[in-house]
Amino acid sequence: MSIVSTKASTQADKKSNNHPSKIKVSGVILVDKPQGMTSQQVVSKVKYLFKSPNHDSKKAGHTGTLDPMATGLLPICLGEATKFSHYQLDADKSYQATILLGSQTDTGDADGQVTAEAAIPAFDDAMLDKVAQQFLGAQQQIPPMYSALKKDGKKLYEYARAGIEVDRPPRDIVLKAIELKAIDEQQIQLTVTCSKGTYVRVLAEDIAKTMATLGHLTALRRLQVGDFKIDDTIALADLEALTLKQRQTHLLPVDTCIDINAELTLSSEQCERVQLGQRLNVIDQLTDDLRSYITAAIDQHLTTGNKSAAGHQDIEDIKDDNEQQLVHEIPVDIRLINEQGAFIGLGAVSLNGRLQPKKLIQL
Repeated sequence: MSIVSTKASTQADKKSNNHPSKIKVSGVILVDKPQGMTSQQVVSKVKYLFKSPNHDSKKAGHTGTLDPMATGLLPICLGEATKFSHYQLDADKSYQATILLGSQTDTGDADGQVTAEAAIPAFDDAMLDKVAQQFLGAQQQIPPMYSALKKDGKKLYEYARAGIEVDRPPRDIVLKAIELKAIDEQQIQLTVTCSKGTYVRVLAEDIAKTMATLGHLTALRRLQVGDFKIDDTIALADLEALTLKQRQTHLLPVDTCIDINAELTLSSEQCERVQLGQRLNVIDQLTDDLRSYITAAIDQHLTTGNKSAAGHQDIEDIKDDNEQQLVHEIPVDIRLINEQGAFIGLGAVSLNGRLQPKKLIQL
């Protein structure tokens, strides 16, 4: 019996030595997406660039699609950072685009086929300022057929390629800032900051129609996503030219996507308990500042009547089968920190002191 056990142990040791556990690559990298690649192709390339015999970079995703024609800021989350990517999916985004007037394409951009043409009226920057003001603020937009949105389990662009047009319900969007400038007699430059779900291609077409003509995008560049800016990106070719160790210096922390400032420090014992999924009573750890933060988030939640409060933290509006949850029981997302000051994940805390672990990292 002892001989068999020794053999098994020796074989296990050899296997462990031959195939040591890999280091999981976790963090956020801001890539300047090149023209001609899909967003998913960029993600695949980044995964490959962070892969090695000792590093696992299989888990990765981006925080908002850019069309193949588009360039610019593409935040990519790796490993544990993917757990928090939705905070940037919901963030405002800024773009700069070029609109070519006088023709419309089936895709709304230069990758499509021209389907109609129209005369271009004379315009100047003063006129463009008036046009821009008409688009500022809350409005509804009908998504384009050439998009990845799904209807009946099928992507819209699949219908479009088959020559089928389907009804698309309008979606609520908000244009926070917009500027139009003349480039020449046929082209205008559009700079816009908008809410999630905004299609700049559709906006360009609508702007052209307001000018009594047609138009489509010939260039699109994303400048900002939430607090991430284009100046902080690295080009894909430049990233590829680096060594693996140099690439790792461009990785931002796993919690970079989270725009929640409030945090709660947990003891070693508490950290162990939340890692096991256990709820905690942290009533004695709620400072006046934390109570004010929770109260403000709840007030906004109750005012807006939805699940997105200030800072995009996810307010869980859990209800009893028969009665609405009491205010002091409404949980608010908060950062969880260990005694060494390291981020360990997100929890949901309420004014009654109950802390529920939500998304914890495993590094």
